[in-house]
This record gives sequence, C-alpha cells and structure tokens, in this order.
Amino acid sequence: MGCSECCVRCLTGIPYASLIATVLCFVGVAVFCGCGHEALTGTEKLIELYFSNDFTDYAVLVNVVHVFQYVIYGTASFFFLYGVLLLAEGFYTTSAIKSLFGEFRTTVCGRCVSATFIVLTYALGVTWMGVFAFSALPVYIYYTMWSTCQMVKYVTDNGTGFDDICVDARQYGILPWKANPGKICGLNLTTVCNASEFELTYHLFIATFAGAAATVIALINFLLCLSANWAYTKEANKIKLCEELREQENQELHQLETRQ
Repeated sequence: MGCSECCVRCLTGIPYASLIATVLCFVGVAVFCGCGHEALTGTEKLIELYFSNDFTDYAVLVNVVHVFQYVIYGTASFFFLYGVLLLAEGFYTTSAIKSLFGEFRTTVCGRCVSATFIVLTYALGVTWMGVFAFSALPVYIYYTMWSTCQMVKYVTDNGTGFDDICVDARQYGILPWKANPGKICGLNLTTVCNASEFELTYHLFIATFAGAAATVIALINFLLCLSANWAYTKEANKIKLCEELREQENQELHQLETRQ
C-alpha cells in the first residue's frame, strides 16, 4: 500500500460528524461554564451594591450562586471526559464499518457499550434541554431591566416621569419581599443602567444561553451519530457472520467433494 492510499484510508476512518459534535460540545460547555460563572458573580455584586443593604436579605442567593458555581466546575470536567469518550466511540465504530471486509469486527460487548452511550446521551440531552430553558430566565430578567433602562433614557431626554420608573428585584424572586430597598428608581436606576457591571453581566448571560444551546445541538448530533453507527455496526456484523457461514459451507462442500 502506497503512502497516498494509506493516508486516504486513515482519513476515511475519521468520524467527522462525531468530531464536529465534540468540538461544538467543548465550545458550548466552555462558554456556558465560563460566562455563567462570571455572570453569577456579577449578579451577586449588583445585588450587593444596589438592591440590598443587609446581607441577610441575599444570603440565600449567595449560597445558591456558590452552589451553581461548583456545579459548573463539575459540569465542565464531566463533559470534557464524556466528549473524549464519545469521540473515541466514534473512532471505534467508524473503524468497524470501514473495515467491513477486513479482519476487524465488533463484539457483543462493544455493541452493548455503544447502546449504553446512546441511553446516556439521550438522558443528558433531555437534562440539558432543561438547563437551556432555565438559562433563558436570567436573560429575560436582564432584558426587562435593559428595556427599563432604555425607557429611563427616553424619559430623561423629555424631563418628565423620571422618578416613576423603577426596577424591583423582589418581583423576580431574587430577593425576599422584606429586602430593603429591593426596588430602585430614578437616579439610582440610572446609576445601575450606566454601570459597566450591568452591561457585562447582561451580555455574559446571553453568551451563557448561547453556550447551552450549542451544547444541546452537540448532544443531539452525538445521539444521531451514535444511533447511526450502532445500526451500521450491527448490520456490518451480520454481513460478516453471513460471509463466514458461507465460507464454512463452501469448505465443507469442498471436503465432501474431495472425499468422493
């Protein structure tokens, strides 16, 4: 076999769909975890500076933020390992399909592992769809605040109704109703709208939402690749068994003819 033929054979054994899904999964999880971590930190800072004067009002929120940040660390580590395993599975099954007429053949254990990956990926996909939907909530909250900030700028230009425009963090469940002040209006709201932390946190949550969407797409792509490879590998194994049975029958027939 020449060098060019060897390179072509190696290239045909690369699971391009699984490779694309792995890259998309890594990028999506990295964006989700990195931006989500910083966005939660920015939210905690905004609450502390503008919406509450007493730590006990947002102590529960701080604990929830810290828990989510630790969950983010674990999520990033898990998906890195799982993405590598799925890519290895893609290489394994692609090699099995490409080597249909070679010496390589999948085993029952290998097909069982493939089926297990399909079930796990399906469960992760359903779970991550819930994460994707949940990550839209802070984007909605910050979009509402951003819309209010645009209204403040409009009212400021007209010079009327400035103190009547407010943002109440308590109505979103971020703070308890006993929090003081919990609601900011007028000049204080303008200060928040002009704060760099607000704009940065808003865009970070948008990036987090986009990262969750990319991860969902990657998991769906993984699920399609795994299902297709499992079906192709099972069919390839059937063809291989049929060829072996046919060859065995031919050998037995040849032995009978030789004896006669």
